[in-house]
Amino acid sequence: MKVKTNGDISFWYADIGGPPAYRPALPGDTVADVCIVGAGYTGLWTAYYLKKEAPALNIVIVEKEFAGYGASGRNGGWLSGGFSWSREKYEKSSSRRAVIDMQSAMRSTVDEVIGVAEKEGIDADIRRTDEMLVATNDAQEQRAKAMYAHARSWELDDDRVAYLDAGEMSGRVAVGNARGAFVIKKVARVQPAKLVQGLAAAVTRLGVPIHEQTTVLGIEKGKVVTNRGTVRAEKIVRATEGFTAGIGGHERLWLPLNSAIVVTEPLPEKLWAEIGWDGYEILGDMAHAYCYAQRTREGRIAMGGRGVPYRFGSKTDTRGVTQQATIDKLHAILTALLPQTSGLALDHAWCCTLGVPRDWCTTVGFDRQTGIGWAGGYVGLGVSTSNLSGRTLRDLLLGCDTELTRLPWVNRTVKKWEPEPLRWLGVHSMYQLYRIADEREAKGLGRTSRLAALADRLTGH
Repeated sequence: MKVKTNGDISFWYADIGGPPAYRPALPGDTVADVCIVGAGYTGLWTAYYLKKEAPALNIVIVEKEFAGYGASGRNGGWLSGGFSWSREKYEKSSSRRAVIDMQSAMRSTVDEVIGVAEKEGIDADIRRTDEMLVATNDAQEQRAKAMYAHARSWELDDDRVAYLDAGEMSGRVAVGNARGAFVIKKVARVQPAKLVQGLAAAVTRLGVPIHEQTTVLGIEKGKVVTNRGTVRAEKIVRATEGFTAGIGGHERLWLPLNSAIVVTEPLPEKLWAEIGWDGYEILGDMAHAYCYAQRTREGRIAMGGRGVPYRFGSKTDTRGVTQQATIDKLHAILTALLPQTSGLALDHAWCCTLGVPRDWCTTVGFDRQTGIGWAGGYVGLGVSTSNLSGRTLRDLLLGCDTELTRLPWVNRTVKKWEPEPLRWLGVHSMYQLYRIADEREAKGLGRTSRLAALADRLTGH
């Protein structure tokens, strides 16, 4: 399937007239109270909450490209209140109460983001809805029901999760071969570029400069060295997420995992009548390879998935350009889930880079000895997680002991990824095993393939 536009950052920017003009670069050596590296969601939320709490702080943001260039302006638009973590790993050092507190804090991000958007006049096509993870074969159905039962055993809000049978699922979205769906309520759909650009504008209104076209060459105690000059600051925040491996000394900290999205042409009303999707649910599936989708404001379908998962040497993309093989794969996923779309053209395709820690669990922290804070490793769930990161970093940098700073993801120690070629082999082997597992399950295996469990053990997923 050919696509009209490949790359050019993302469709989300095409939707608002193209990427923004660059803000001025760092004018030379600078002194600040806080220097934030990276002007994506994490860096912007951190600046926003810091400046709101402590208006006198001199905060400077440095950004290699432009605010929202990375995954913040290219993601699937799921404001899910979810985050990448492992309950089992957290429980090794945390109580059940602490884990529940973590879940509750993450749930709050949906209302928090929507509240800030309303307060700051950010029109980001935000729509409250449900998250639906659909099962299309026996093995997926078993996993969906198990996930629902597990969620019910931990969920304090009895109305937050649900399970739909095949008829109920098809009555909402006419997914082909639907067996049922695990549903998470009280989430939202957003237009990512509108959100990040609105947030950048709000931060600059507060008096925080965003210096774009400024490449960071190194981060150390008390200073950030860039190609435009050095920023000396007592406190520094590394908010580089999927681009962290490009900073000297951080090559093996977080693996840059690639994810890609295609967007269809606008669907005619007759086709929407066949599909349904009137609730604008954010839609995924229970396959091991995983996909994510949304119905956009103007009546398109955006469908995302992993594609080519990792580039050797932690290389990242060029302005969102992705491979034809990835486009074809995503088109196949789209038409398998929604056969009604087989005749639609694809208007845009692109990819983005996600940060993945070695244990696949998100972290936020602050080292008082060096004055350096960080947040990331969102594994594709950064729209909501980054908001909690920003509020948590605010408290950590200001030296406050709060409920947020005591959550179990704060200052977690995670080992580094293996050197090449081991990490390339490991990640690609994992996704090959997932692909084979999905194929076997689709052919009627009747249970979860053991190959998927092998893939998880291989990479610590």
